[in-house]
Amino acid sequence: MIVWRRWIFPLLLVVVFGACAAALVKIAFFPDRAETIVSPDAGITDPIIAVERGSVVNALTLTGNIARDETFGVRSELDGTVTAVHVSEGAAVSAGQKLFTVRQEYPRKEIDVLAPEAGDVSEIALVKGQMTSVGTETYKLTPARYHLLATVDPVQLYRLVNAPSEATITITGGPAPFACTGVRVQVSAEGTASVRCAIPKDQTVFAGLPATLDLALGQVDDALVVPVTAVQGGAGSGVVWVDAADGSEPEERTVTLGVNDGVIVEVTEGLAEGDSIREFVPGFVAPVEEFCYEVSPGVEQCDSGMSW
Repeated sequence: MIVWRRWIFPLLLVVVFGACAAALVKIAFFPDRAETIVSPDAGITDPIIAVERGSVVNALTLTGNIARDETFGVRSELDGTVTAVHVSEGAAVSAGQKLFTVRQEYPRKEIDVLAPEAGDVSEIALVKGQMTSVGTETYKLTPARYHLLATVDPVQLYRLVNAPSEATITITGGPAPFACTGVRVQVSAEGTASVRCAIPKDQTVFAGLPATLDLALGQVDDALVVPVTAVQGGAGSGVVWVDAADGSEPEERTVTLGVNDGVIVEVTEGLAEGDSIREFVPGFVAPVEEFCYEVSPGVEQCDSGMSW
């Protein structure tokens, strides 16, 4: 029995562990030549959708701030001598208020220079007894006019082509929403885009107030519509990929586009109701639905991604 415990069992253990080690080496470094080739049961296909009829409302809401109109210089329209200055630096004046009196020599008479509109006078360049001539800047006026300036993403500029001249302004904690006029799009030399409109004079506003600007850019009903993801282009014309239905490559087709709300777009020419098209432009990154889960009590994490 002693011989078995001292010699036989240890030798058997060495043999067993040696066999296991040899088997692991064989599996890791010397696999069998016969390999199983696994083929996917289903291929990746591009989603196909049918062209349908629907409504498109192109409405754009922008955020911005109320601001006072820019100061401008006022030039003299007279040759003569200043006989009186009726306002002081920084004075608030009303439209038609007397600012200066100038004595004209030919014909000799005194003429009152009036404020062209209400505002604040600054940088007065005239004193009593001074000569003034036509074209000389005599003072600056900051008008008592206000406007709304709202920033806009450059990608939205095509939606603002042929924008209406009137919009609706809403000021938090202010008066009821009201219309502003003279809507215009501005693009700076640096590429910053903004939309500006004039505040009516009968509205009481203050510079710096935050506000929203609502623009009704167009609406169509019972129109042929497709997702914007299906169209390469988007301003007036674009290209869609029409399914061939026989497994062959889809047909590239030029279409004419109408109202666009950023999600779906009207197609006025190039497609018919029921046509099958690719939902995404080739190479377009399709959004994947966000998945949220709780990682700890009261803490939620959301994962999302993009699929090609």
